[in-house]
Amino acid sequence: MKKQQNSYDPEVKSHRQFFAEKPWFLAILIATSFTAALLIASSITGSSSHSFLCSLSGAYKTSAVEEYATTPTQLQAILHYATSRVVPQQSRAEITLSFDVLKTLAPCNFLVFGLGHDSLMWTSLNPRGTTIFLEEDPKWVHTVLQSAPNLHAYVVKYPTQLREAHKLLSYYKQEKECMPPDVRLKGNTRCKLALSMLPDEVLDKEWDVIMIDAPRGYFAAAPGRMGAIFSAAVMARARTRQGVTHVYLHDVDRKVEKVYAEEFLCKKYLVKGVGRLWHFEIPSLANRSDSDASTSFC
Repeated sequence: MKKQQNSYDPEVKSHRQFFAEKPWFLAILIATSFTAALLIASSITGSSSHSFLCSLSGAYKTSAVEEYATTPTQLQAILHYATSRVVPQQSRAEITLSFDVLKTLAPCNFLVFGLGHDSLMWTSLNPRGTTIFLEEDPKWVHTVLQSAPNLHAYVVKYPTQLREAHKLLSYYKQEKECMPPDVRLKGNTRCKLALSMLPDEVLDKEWDVIMIDAPRGYFAAAPGRMGAIFSAAVMARARTRQGVTHVYLHDVDRKVEKVYAEEFLCKKYLVKGVGRLWHFEIPSLANRSDSDASTSFC
């Protein structure tokens, strides 16, 4: 035993001398061993180890990571829909039609006519974007905001137009302020279809996506969606940024919605329909090449 120990002592001594003379080699060896251990742990535990590695380097809270971080509204939406029996008004297939566009555009500017059981969902599908809801019933706005205070909603008093739906459709071509290229929304009190009373935050912004699921239009005294459809078309035409404006119209099984959609949103811009929802991609006036682009909606 002593002989074996004596024969091993010079080798141990040599190693100790090497590390004493070159401490940097020891530091590298330790760092390499530690990194290897973390990589092995990463292959076992997946993303949790990745987070740990990033936190060690001080790069966990980078702008790239924050861009995909879950927002408080998304967490609230998960809790809300997981514990509620009240579901959104649209079907899964209809919601997916809008979701497929929102996931490619978000964060974007998203305007929704109507505040409902799906509003928290729409906001969460546009993280870090601007999502605004327009609702005619102040009591309903108060009720919804009590449970979801993060929503951005305005109470809008729409003119009662449903009884005049067919009259308005023939009238608008006789009013210069309703027709391109003079048509606008802000300050336009001559055109009965123009929703000039909308908040400046709505009128002054260019919208990437517009959802029309209100106001009510299923009884005689209801405002109807003629003004919302017309105004969405005007907003889309006035776009100055690149790309189209995505306009979704719900309840196209109803006569007024269908007729006004064909008149102002145009069949040639209808890209898809699912259930009672139509999806239009409307180019701005600047991006249209047809000769009558400045004098007609379609």
